[in-house]
Amino acid sequence: QVQLVESGGGLVQAGASLRLSCSASGRTVSNSVMGWFRQAPGKEREFVASIRWSGESLSYADSVKGRFTTSRDNAKNTVYLQMNSLKPEDSAVYYCAFRYGPTYNYWGQGTQVTVSS
Repeated sequence: QVQLVESGGGLVQAGASLRLSCSASGRTVSNSVMGWFRQAPGKEREFVASIRWSGESLSYADSVKGRFTTSRDNAKNTVYLQMNSLKPEDSAVYYCAFRYGPTYNYWGQGTQVTVSS
C-alpha cells in the first residue's frame, strides 16, 4: 500500500509560480512512476507530468511543457511539481498518483490551484 499527500496549492496571479509537493509513504521502488494530474470543474481529468522514481523518463503534457518541471527527492519519498508562468487555464485540483505498472493505482487527495487573471 502507498499513501500520497499533496500540498503547496493556493491562489496566485497569472505569471506567478507555485511548487506542489507529494509525499509518499509505503513501498516505493526505483522502477515505479509518480504522475501529476489535474481536473477543473466540469472537465475530465488531465495528465500533467510524470517521473520515474529514479528521476528518469520525464514526461509532460503539451499544455505545460516548458513551464512545469517535475522532480523527486528519493530520500524524502517526495515528488515536486514546479509550476512557472501560471495561467488562469491552469486552475484545477492537482493530484499526484503512483503506479508500479501500467495503471495508476494510488492517488492523493488533491490540492487546489487557482490562478487569477
